[in-house]
Amino acid sequence: MRPTQDEMGPSDTGTPEGPVGPTDQNSSQDQPPETITVTYPSTSYSVAPGGTSGFFTTAQNADITLSAVGFNDTGGPLRFNRASGLTTDGTRLVMTDVFNNRVLIWNTAPTHPNQAPDLVLGQPNFTTNEPGTGRNQLNWPLSASTDGTRLAVTDTNNDRILIWTEFPTSNAEAADIILSGGTNANPSKSNIQWPWGVWTDGNKLAVASTESASVLIWNSFPTYDGQPADVLLTGSGHIGTPRQITSDGNSLIVGDHNATANGGNEAGTFFWTSFPTTDQQPYDFFVVDPLGEKQTAPWLRGDFTDDGRLLMMGDTLHIWDGLPQSAADPPSLSNLGQGIAGGYDFRWGDYSTVAVVGSRVYITTNGSTLVVYDSIPTSSTQAPDFVLGATDLYVDANIENFVMSNPVPVSNGTSLFASSDFDNRLFVWRNLPNESGAAPDVVYHFCWYSNEDAARRHQCGDIFGAWDNALHGEFFALAGGTRLLIWTELPLEGNLPAYDFKEGVGSVQFDELTGVAMDDRYFYVADKRAGAVYVWAGIPDGTHEPVATLAVNQPTRLSSDGTWLAVNSTMGNGAQIFRVDQIAASGAPTAVGGDGAFNLPEGTTVDGGHLFVADTGNNRVHVWQDVADALVGKSADVILGASGPSDTQPEITRNQMFWPAAASFDGDYLWVGERKFSGRLVRFSPTG
Repeated sequence: MRPTQDEMGPSDTGTPEGPVGPTDQNSSQDQPPETITVTYPSTSYSVAPGGTSGFFTTAQNADITLSAVGFNDTGGPLRFNRASGLTTDGTRLVMTDVFNNRVLIWNTAPTHPNQAPDLVLGQPNFTTNEPGTGRNQLNWPLSASTDGTRLAVTDTNNDRILIWTEFPTSNAEAADIILSGGTNANPSKSNIQWPWGVWTDGNKLAVASTESASVLIWNSFPTYDGQPADVLLTGSGHIGTPRQITSDGNSLIVGDHNATANGGNEAGTFFWTSFPTTDQQPYDFFVVDPLGEKQTAPWLRGDFTDDGRLLMMGDTLHIWDGLPQSAADPPSLSNLGQGIAGGYDFRWGDYSTVAVVGSRVYITTNGSTLVVYDSIPTSSTQAPDFVLGATDLYVDANIENFVMSNPVPVSNGTSLFASSDFDNRLFVWRNLPNESGAAPDVVYHFCWYSNEDAARRHQCGDIFGAWDNALHGEFFALAGGTRLLIWTELPLEGNLPAYDFKEGVGSVQFDELTGVAMDDRYFYVADKRAGAVYVWAGIPDGTHEPVATLAVNQPTRLSSDGTWLAVNSTMGNGAQIFRVDQIAASGAPTAVGGDGAFNLPEGTTVDGGHLFVADTGNNRVHVWQDVADALVGKSADVILGASGPSDTQPEITRNQMFWPAAASFDGDYLWVGERKFSGRLVRFSPTG
């Protein structure tokens, strides 16, 4: 399965704490030191009526989507959803808008925050975002490159490169050439799998074939569909999942999320100081952190200036006076970045890229913004001059618009809760929304800022990312990292948890919490690293020990409906299902799924005798009307997010999914959260 973001968790130690809560619900924000920040967005939305009946059907449409504007709706030309690949011919600026399945083109690179793009590719207009497979359509485009005449775009989820041999002049203009081929992960000159990076100068073309762990090079610009590459690079087998490509035509730089140049997997960057012309030409050196200060750092990607300087984005912006000649050749200037006072938080990540147009520097951020310097920075504390896609330079547009990265939903049929480990937040809708894009009533941010500078840099104290949540009656819980929060009243009004366990409960020490569940009998916590599910009789308060410990290999999310306990096993490609009434007697579980059945599922949910498996890597949710059928090996009654059992294509649409990771059924509606590469929270209603 394609690589996922790292789990974020706290590192504090101690015993259960009762945090101080906000004193005035009508205030916009409460930030006492070393506690939880609570905000109350001003919001109204239509409320779902409930009272549904029947069951689900394969390939049915979702009703609404949260954590997005809506289905087939971008919100407009300047509302981005993971702005990414930048390229320029010195006048125009081209930017991929990944989750919106489009490429935006400014005929003149923007000089102010409200300058809308002039053209869009992949879509007929600036408001739609449906993916497709036609020559005029895209599905999750990551990168683009132009020499001013030709334009190449990675159509990533369609496993192809689209090429316009003359620069496009109209919306949704069809590509002239399509490069594609291959059906597996074996590197070859005809195999393009999940391509992230592309570069061209109009003569040569380079492509990062991410899933086939290789870089392909055409020595002369391709002239026909499916033309195989001339050169194949695997970095002597050290290239893992290559991402963006940077070049001036004389050198080649390839960022990699999972390189093995130093042995184990790590993010880093391969440098060829002369452009490769032969198969398997060795790279000259490999860089993990250009400052040499960290054990790990993001891979580099960027652009050369006309005078030969190199600007690269890693976890911050780095500038070299020329191409570095070794891994020990440091940048001449680096922004202090998020972690140091006076720095700027570029919200780096998968989608960050850099392009230089004249004296201006354009940088895309993981916060779905495009930030701009009016001149090349000369100071390590210099912030960009303006931003497109957000109201302020220091705002994360995703958070501003209530777009989550990894929503994990849970609903009781009256209210909806969604936690996101990557965002370190809990989003609360007091009522069930009945419209797409509805903002939450309450947002808990598990973070505090020591001062205004830290707030601008999003430098959190006491940070916490919940991997799973649980709801039962008036009780609510979040678990992640080495921390467990428990509310004894539902967190609907900004009230804070009654218990905040850090590092452990009683004699149980936490290593890596990945699951939590509750029912009338028990409270369950999964610790992935310990290979255990701890079971307490009632809510743990630190004074009593578990009544049972279930040995499960790498357990992840948990779910219980009082009859069944589902223990998800992502790496085991399935789940272990326990009878709740047999747990005290050490009853053995029954396995559902396994290798070949699912592809790294991240969530298994039981509710009312129904079973739901979020088959993450296969981009679908399997639904059994009766858990017992799954236990005897029967196929799912319903598949959501796909046309049928053989459909595994990722798409961000009404009836398709991209990396569903968690589900909650409240008796009326099924809520499904998609992880990392989509971030939607979609709702399905039974169809009768």
